[in-house]
Formats: sequence, C-alpha cells, structure tokens
Amino acid sequence: MRISVIGTGYVGLVTGVCLAEIGHIVTCIDIDALKINLLRSGKSPIYEPGLEELIVKNMAEGRLHFTNQYNEGLIRAEVIYIAVGTPSNEDGTADLSALEDAAIAIADQISNDVVIVTKSTVPIGTGDRLKAIIEYNKSNDSVSFEMVSNPEFLREGSAINDTFYGDRIIIGSDSVKAAEMIEEINKPFQIPIYKTSIRSAEMIKYASNAFLATKISFINEISNLCEKLDADITEVAQGMGMDKRIGAHFLNAGIGYGGSCFPKDTNALMQIAGNANHDFELLRSVIEVNKKQQNILTEKAKRRFGSLEGLKIAVLGLAFKPNTDDMREAASLTVVTDLIKSGAVVSAYDPIAIDNARKLLPEEVEFLSNIEDAIQDADCVFILTEWPEIVNFDLELYVSKMGKPVIFDGRNCLDMTKIQELKIEYHSVGRSSIYLNHSYPVSPLPFQGNKK
Repeated sequence: MRISVIGTGYVGLVTGVCLAEIGHIVTCIDIDALKINLLRSGKSPIYEPGLEELIVKNMAEGRLHFTNQYNEGLIRAEVIYIAVGTPSNEDGTADLSALEDAAIAIADQISNDVVIVTKSTVPIGTGDRLKAIIEYNKSNDSVSFEMVSNPEFLREGSAINDTFYGDRIIIGSDSVKAAEMIEEINKPFQIPIYKTSIRSAEMIKYASNAFLATKISFINEISNLCEKLDADITEVAQGMGMDKRIGAHFLNAGIGYGGSCFPKDTNALMQIAGNANHDFELLRSVIEVNKKQQNILTEKAKRRFGSLEGLKIAVLGLAFKPNTDDMREAASLTVVTDLIKSGAVVSAYDPIAIDNARKLLPEEVEFLSNIEDAIQDADCVFILTEWPEIVNFDLELYVSKMGKPVIFDGRNCLDMTKIQELKIEYHSVGRSSIYLNHSYPVSPLPFQGNKK
C-alpha cells in the first residue's frame, strides 16, 4: 500500500521505517530540509538502536523515500499518517499547531480518496477537529477522506522491538471501512488489534501513560517509606510484582520518570480533565510526587556532606533513560542545575546524549568522554541513567580513581553485594546505605503495644 508519514521524529520515523520493512511503499515528509537530506544519506537524526540499519535497507530496496515537499510526498497516497510533535504549552495543554498545519497541507494537496491516521498523541476530540479543518480547507471537493486514531505505544530505546512485538494495536474510527484498511496494513505485525471509536482510542493513549506514571510514583513513595522503616524496596517491589494483578513492570524505584511522553501526557490529561470540570486528584499527586523525587539524590548529598560548595561531583548518565539521546524532561536537567547552584563542580558523562546535553545544561558543566575521567578525584558520584556502561563499570575503579568513593545511585542499578566487599560508601533509593562494609539502617520504631 502507498503510505505517507508526516513528521520524522521518534514516532513518525520509526512508524514509516517499520511500515516499509513489512512491505509498504512509504514516503516520509518533514519540513526540515536538513533533516531530510540527512535521512536521504542513510543517517538517522535520532539515536534509536537498529533504526539506521532499517533506513538504509529499505531505501536500497525502493520502499522508503524522504521529502520536504508536501506535493511530492502526498501524491497518490492511499493512507496518510500524521506523526508531528504535540509539545506542552506553558499551561500544560498540548500544542496542536504542527498538527493543524499538517491537516491544512493535506487538505490542499490530496487528489484522491484517502484515510488519514492520527499517530501523534492528541487530546480527546482532536480527530473531529482535524476532520473539520480538512473538510473546510480541502481544495478538491470531489475527494473524500476518513479519519482514524492509531496511537503509538513505543518506548524510546526499544521502539523497533515495540513496533514488531507490541502488546496491541489500537484502531479508532467511526468508519468500518477505514478501520479495516488500517487493520490490513498492520496485519504483518501479527499483533492483537482492538477497534474502538476515535475518542476512545485517543483516551486509551493518555490513560495508559497516566497509569504507568502512577505506578512509578507509587513505588517511589513506597521506597521513601522503606528508607524510614528499614525495609528494602528491591525486595518489596519484587514481592509485589509476583502478584499477577500488579505485575513487575514499572516498579523500579528511583529518581522519577522523564522523557517526551509521561510528563507531557500527564500534564495534558490534567488539563483535559479540568476542561471537563473533573478534579483528577490522583493524577495531580502523581505529578507532584515525581517532581519531588527528582531532588532526592541532591537532598541525600546535602545531608551527607552538609554543603556541596566546592565539591567535585561526577554525574553519570544524562539522557532520561538508556538507549536514547533524548534529554526531554531528563532528571539530569533538574539535578545538575541544582548541583551547580549549590556550588558543586560538576563533571558529566553519557555515552550518547552529550551533544544534546550541552545545549540544555549549565555552561559550567565539564563533559567527558569516559567514566574514568569523569570520576577522577571526585568527592562523590551521582548515577542518573542506568546505561550498561555504567551498570557494568568495574567498581574497583571507583576506589582507585576517587580514593574514598561516595556513590549516590538514583536508579538502584549497582550490585549492593559487590559494593559491600569494597571500601565504597553507597546511597540508593529505598534501601539502607552502605559505608565501608557497614550498613546503617534507621532506628527501629518503638514498641507501642500494652505491657502484659
């Protein structure tokens, strides 16, 4: 089938490349000419494992094309996916300007009947809004179109795998024919398909992300309680996750969620609820818990050292999660800025995200290309992203490079058993601290029962 994809960000590019991989003829459109030229050369503008190889392969086999011209990209398209960004406005609402621009371009260019698919994450009712915009602006009155909502559920860093081995494909449409057409396109993925109305599909995306964010904030609150009661959050989370009703996913305590989806989508859903006169108290608490959680390592360090003024602190991991160069809403943005404001001297390492980090972090930060140089003579280390290079780093090098190493692990990614064998002071989230082979738990709660 002939498919056009508008937008070559994380969602649009992965969608277009994977649709080409299963046999469709795909043209990806982006108004950024520099990005299109990069893609035509076989290079990806984003870091996503396996993506660049698929781009080169499908271009060579004639199924994947790139253009910055709408008239070239939309010609004879049977299906058009809209996958442009919907970033947050200052009030938390979704900015739909790029989406509306795409809709107007479609209205101006389509010359045959077409199905238009919204892939971007959009507020409930956006499908109806886009339909009205296209109907009002279309230049050819003889052309008909149908709208479909087909939200994505991709995780940055594993987006290719998620496309081919996802849990479900949601297809929302008020047209049976259009829904069946999108179902046919996706059949080669062999993933369960669930059909709904457009508005239900739009809500499924927001509700799914809000629920996952809720799990993260919940386990982080439990982790903070564990520290006060001398329980181990790793054991608690594992015990909880064994219950099939709860599940083990998204029960990893740490310094909170970030990225392009959870912060944006939870804030947007709060605004959607407010517009419907619904007080979403639970989600408001989820957002507040996450904001506080990002400061937990800095607070631990201040309690440990008294003052951070003049301390050399090595920050390991800057991207919001491993296997991506995405810095959007990354915890490092808050943590590193607070460290600099507190007078610390910060050296930072990330295997992929340094170029993006330079644009966003304070100019005082020294960026280094390897962990050894970053931790050399550091007073303490902050681990903010659980990259394999950081998780598997030789612990003995902390001792030899730092002398008396102090590690604050915001992702609970280091092996406490191994740390106890070395002269490393170690502070994590929801677990007892370790100092020179000794653990210092909190004092037990006093007995409050009645004497017999």
